[in-house]
Amino acid sequence: MRPIPEFGVRDDAHRIDLIMQLYTEDAVWEGVGEYYDGQFGRAEGAAQVRAHFERFWGAKQDPALLLNAHYLTSEQIHVDGDTATGQWIHVQPWLFSDGTSLLRSSRLNNAFRRVAGTWKISRTRTENVFVAPLPPTWATDHPSASVLMRP
Repeated sequence: MRPIPEFGVRDDAHRIDLIMQLYTEDAVWEGVGEYYDGQFGRAEGAAQVRAHFERFWGAKQDPALLLNAHYLTSEQIHVDGDTATGQWIHVQPWLFSDGTSLLRSSRLNNAFRRVAGTWKISRTRTENVFVAPLPPTWATDHPSASVLMRP
């Protein structure tokens, strides 16, 4: 089961390939603050950022992650020529195959750079706001595939 019912994503390796297309070759991905420093650390360059994502999706996890969606709010985007910065508050439910789930929220502070006419992420920084376990099976129904995401 995929963490989000995305159309056309064949498997987790393909998902990571698609995510990496969003990042610059020299991108930095880091978790900051008292909760995320130890959990996520800092990844520098495309190979380390890829390895970061592979830790989430590269091996079979038990319980399996059934759904993980990011809801972004309070966005601010500031463009300066071929660079930009953006800030968001993010809320993210996680549903697992054993019926457990949690709700996570964080602040995101990202940087972007235009590369060959395409905007790419050059830095992702995330800082925990809260993590809250949710009652078992609070979300009783969720799709295994998306109809609306089909082209």
